Amino acid sequence: MATSYAIVETGGKQYRAEKGASLVVDRVSEEEGAKVSLRAVMFRDDKKVVLESKELEKVKVEAVVAGHARGPKIRVFKYKPKKGYRRRAGHRQELTRLEVTDVRMLTRKPAAKKTRGSRHETKEGKPTKAKTAAQESATKSPAAKKARKPATKKKATTANRSSASRRKPRATSS
Repeated sequence: MATSYAIVETGGKQYRAEKGASLVVDRVSEEEGAKVSLRAVMFRDDKKVVLESKELEKVKVEAVVAGHARGPKIRVFKYKPKKGYRRRAGHRQELTRLEVTDVRMLTRKPAAKKTRGSRHETKEGKPTKAKTAAQESATKSPAAKKARKPATKKKATTANRSSASRRKPRATSS
């Protein structure tokens, strides 16, 4: 058994990741051979167990995409007796095999990665946040609303009348 391991979350499921382990997870949108960083929800080594979110930010779990595959076919059959209702369907889950390369606790939190185009420079050289499309449309003047015709009242039909008024009159015998 390895001296340190982490419980990682990917695709809404949790897996035990040790260095050198192979994990089969739901499809990851990375190419084969790409490095993937997994989010740890627990870390354990010889000395301590880490569960706090501040400390878990220091945990580094890296894996390499070994390949993509499909799971076994699952057959679905829906059936309602005496109704003639039968439906057949099949499903194969898209999967990714990950090879865990590194599981360790860093001494400090890793630096945040910068994303391109998320900040704009002003004339003074200070970065400012980019406006979203919703913020930009809110600053513009609102468009004039089209006038709608008032709704008309529906005429009473036989469907709206009570069931008593639709019955045939009874023949009276005297």
